[in-house]
Amino acid sequence: MHTDVVMTVETLGGIKTLKLNTAGGKVLTVRVDMGEPRLTRSEIPMRGDPNSRVISEPLKVGGKKIEITCVSMGNPHCVTFVDDVDRYPVEKIGPQIEKHPSFPARTNVEFVEILGRDEIKVRTWERGVGETLACGTGSCASVVAASLNDKASRRATVHLAGGDLLIEWAGNNRLFMTGPAEEVFEGKIDNRTV
Repeated sequence: MHTDVVMTVETLGGIKTLKLNTAGGKVLTVRVDMGEPRLTRSEIPMRGDPNSRVISEPLKVGGKKIEITCVSMGNPHCVTFVDDVDRYPVEKIGPQIEKHPSFPARTNVEFVEILGRDEIKVRTWERGVGETLACGTGSCASVVAASLNDKASRRATVHLAGGDLLIEWAGNNRLFMTGPAEEVFEGKIDNRTV
């Protein structure tokens, strides 16, 4: 029998509400309320008119112009759409965008291939880290950017090297991320100290 358990977790990005889908005492999937996307330059942050949005805007990188869409999910993301994400030179272009003068706090970079209206494939260059296997906030930013550019719907499966996530940009402007759960740690909480 499947049951849902709701819990809250304090993170660096604030308190997150998680909905755990359980069966047989095990958590199968977790749905997280990731909050609302922020879209103005001042919220990302990005240089330029602080109240403007960055949607399909050209950015000069390495002598070429690429189109970018920027979203903050509490951390900055710069999304660009590519034809073949597996062959794209993420390790070359990622750091150039991350450290571009347009981003005073640097930025995470998502390279997105559109597979269909409800399916995208993403590679992420994380600021200060390099390419990562998965990124929850980057997946959310990618679906927002794809929707703003009318390339995908507001509900899409995101394929990442580390696994798949379902991202839903709800009508109330909140983003929900659902993914598989894996046990990596077991512990006990002493209620006397809580």
